[in-house]
Amino acid sequence: MTQRPRPEDDRVETAARLLGARAQRNRPLGPLTTYRVGGAAALHTEIDSEDDLHAVVAAVADTRVPVLLVGRGSNLLVADAGFNGLAVTLGGVFAQLELAATRVRAGGAVSLPVVARRTAAAGLTGFEWAVGVPGSVGGAVRMNAGGHGSDVSETLVGARIVDLVTGHDREVPREQLAFGYRTSAVRPCDVVLHGTLDLQRGDRAASEAQIADIVRWRRENQPGGANAGSVFTNPPADSAGRLIDAAGLKGHRVGSAHVSPKHANFFQADEGGSADDVLALIEEVQRLVQERMGVRLEPELRLVGFDERGHGS
Repeated sequence: MTQRPRPEDDRVETAARLLGARAQRNRPLGPLTTYRVGGAAALHTEIDSEDDLHAVVAAVADTRVPVLLVGRGSNLLVADAGFNGLAVTLGGVFAQLELAATRVRAGGAVSLPVVARRTAAAGLTGFEWAVGVPGSVGGAVRMNAGGHGSDVSETLVGARIVDLVTGHDREVPREQLAFGYRTSAVRPCDVVLHGTLDLQRGDRAASEAQIADIVRWRRENQPGGANAGSVFTNPPADSAGRLIDAAGLKGHRVGSAHVSPKHANFFQADEGGSADDVLALIEEVQRLVQERMGVRLEPELRLVGFDERGHGS
């Protein structure tokens, strides 16, 4: 019996025709994520210019093709089956960083460690914490990324955000972004093209020393390899890593994925491993921590392509 095509398939085909040479078919997404596992996107495009942006908005508005925004891939797990839609990355003019006095305009594609180091070198303080977060500015605004006692909401003034479905292009001030712990009002259809930070004049040597301390702490306390940082958000007045450790799950393995022996809230994937194994490990740790510790942990990761199992987008 011939399988009937899914509605998304028609939308993907139409989007491919509309985007033409701007789109690449069957782009593996694993190399675009820090887990380095997972399947391919049916289509991929990179927005490098305003013209590219307009073309992508037109294609998405016309087709309503499912869209996945991919930054540095440091908070993303894509199923082995892949993503049957259009994966979008930023580059070009949206990978630029501009400093003017204490104001910093950072493109959505700029990595947080680059912003941290560049601002420190310019004698600005307030963003040193971000050297330890391997994400992009766009992704950081989306989830209010943070670490070492601070987060994006502390210094962000506003962001330019475009709704890829409607084409609505606006400058959104911080107070309208509804920042919370690892959350914001940025929606899945929104692409953060740039963020504006308001920092303070500081001492370059002190900022660079702080950055060196953070890098040293990270090297000593967090694992390298294929991981996506913290898997679960911290529950109120506790630590997800402490709970996982107390449940006896450091080193716990499911297939090609395991809980890091170095930091229990970091899960690692073997080279050539499986995204589905990573998700199975997440679910098993979540279940065992609830059984043994009485606390339900909530994933911090974006899970994509796991719809049939009740996860993802």
